[in-house]
Amino acid sequence: MTAAADLTPSKSRSPGNDWRLLGYLIPYAKRHRRKLLWVALLLVPLSVAGAVQPILIGQAISFIRDEPSTFAWLRDRNLTEGLDLLSLTLLLTVTVQFSLQGIQGFMVQKVGQQMTNDIRNDLFAHVQSLASSFFERTPVGKLITRITNDVEALGDVFSTGAVGIITDMITILVLVIVMFLRQWKLALVLVLLLVPIAGVIIYFQNQYRAANYKSREQLSNLNANLQENITGIGVVQLFRREQYNARLFRQINERYITAVDRTIFFDSAVSATLEWTSLVGIAGVLLIGGQAVLGESLDIGTLTEFILFAQRLFNPLQQLAEKFTTLQGGFTAIERITDLMQEPIEIGDPQYPKMLPLADGKTALGEVKFSDVWLAYKSDDYVLKALDFTIKPGEKIAIVGPTGAGKSSLIRLLSRLYEATKGQVLVDGVDVRDLSQAELRQHVGVILQDGFLFAGDVKGNIALGEDYSFEQIQEAAVQMNVASFIEQLPEGYDTALRERGTNLSGGQKQLLAFARAAIRNPRILVLDEATANLDVGTEAMIQEALDRLLVDRTAIIIAHRLSTIRNVDRILVLNHGQLAEFGTHDELMRSGGLYASLYQLQMLGQGVEAI
Repeated sequence: MTAAADLTPSKSRSPGNDWRLLGYLIPYAKRHRRKLLWVALLLVPLSVAGAVQPILIGQAISFIRDEPSTFAWLRDRNLTEGLDLLSLTLLLTVTVQFSLQGIQGFMVQKVGQQMTNDIRNDLFAHVQSLASSFFERTPVGKLITRITNDVEALGDVFSTGAVGIITDMITILVLVIVMFLRQWKLALVLVLLLVPIAGVIIYFQNQYRAANYKSREQLSNLNANLQENITGIGVVQLFRREQYNARLFRQINERYITAVDRTIFFDSAVSATLEWTSLVGIAGVLLIGGQAVLGESLDIGTLTEFILFAQRLFNPLQQLAEKFTTLQGGFTAIERITDLMQEPIEIGDPQYPKMLPLADGKTALGEVKFSDVWLAYKSDDYVLKALDFTIKPGEKIAIVGPTGAGKSSLIRLLSRLYEATKGQVLVDGVDVRDLSQAELRQHVGVILQDGFLFAGDVKGNIALGEDYSFEQIQEAAVQMNVASFIEQLPEGYDTALRERGTNLSGGQKQLLAFARAAIRNPRILVLDEATANLDVGTEAMIQEALDRLLVDRTAIIIAHRLSTIRNVDRILVLNHGQLAEFGTHDELMRSGGLYASLYQLQMLGQGVEAI
């Protein structure tokens, strides 16, 4: 039960393209530009406060030793007064730094979460707009990974990555400027160390990026496998597939862990490199500064400043490298999300949608016309060919044919879940492509063999988010003879249903599907083997309600049990995507064609003589 299909693989991108991926965040950042402006304004005082602290500590040492580098405003003060003044100034800078860091951190995280929320909403709305063909080739677990894990990683790009990187870069810039103003030779030693570090970080980050993409792909595979096996747990247990599934899951999980281990290795390599380099930097400052102190060209207070500067310089550098790791993970997330967001919406509403004609009491409504309709799921591989027929308003039509003949494809075209490759599908003279999807599906109701139920209550599963009153819901239930069944539930219409309606039987779920269609009062009703899950008694009750529902309404019935469609107005017989024959039951039986053969086979299988 493994799913082979996947979202379109991403193309390899250069670092320049990687950075351009951040442009995806710009529209979302603009929505919160006022908060971002405050975040930006806090960067300068934060960086200055951090850069001043080593100078104050160095000045304390110079003041105690009465060195020439002591500031003029300290020289005329006694030891206690000077140290108190330096301590208070240091305390002030620390207070300012931590206060502003707290405010900035809160604002950045808040904006990051709001952006994550916006992106997830937009992504979910886009996914719901995609055509049925997309979902048929894409495992659900992989979609869930993109909408949850990848969006969360993308939010981290902003909240702890992009803004954090800007903060660290400004901190480094301010430190470098202050260091050169204080002592250019020692400053040059530390700055020169940044060049090889940058090269090493870039190398490891590129390796991390590739490894991170593979780990996310493996996570998608893991989620897809998990979702598939939980959904199919009934088949798994019936056919004793647990051990095989467990072995398969372990294999996928092992590949995922291996991919994650590789990302951990490159992440750790960056941290280790920076730790080693920071020690080299401090050693270089001690070596050169120590010689200068011995030569009496440098004060110990200034040397102390630069030891602290070295630590302060490499701390944001290490944080910068860690945020680059987050950013690289974010690049992967953005790439995967943009791939999904760029998935074309194959079936959309026209710019100027038409409306179906309204009832005027003169013209009968509910006509369906297929005009030379062809459908190919793949290029030149047609599943429907040259379909040309008209269903008159109020006519009851059955569509039959062998498995794979194209019956379900025909209904998908009418509902515009797919679009015809060639030809036109018209409802009351209007091409379905010229209608909004809401307008079309308001007038074309479909009852499937498996009525899907959502978690929620009974009345919500009938209304499906539409603004129907409780009285209308009750009326639809009474009309379809399902009110008595609903009222027998523990809390009636307010009875909570579990996911997929697992606390109802298959027949009960189907009964709610009938009420769901009836409340919408469609002019065209499609029944796709809709009574297959009902027992004989319930089917008879529903059939009585259907007879009332179908009065003055066009009905298209897809049936595998041919004995149930003998009384329809016409039967259309499909074979290999083409209209093989049509007519009433009696006409088709007399012609002795495909329908007669199918009917006789079914009757023989049931031990009944074909009439």
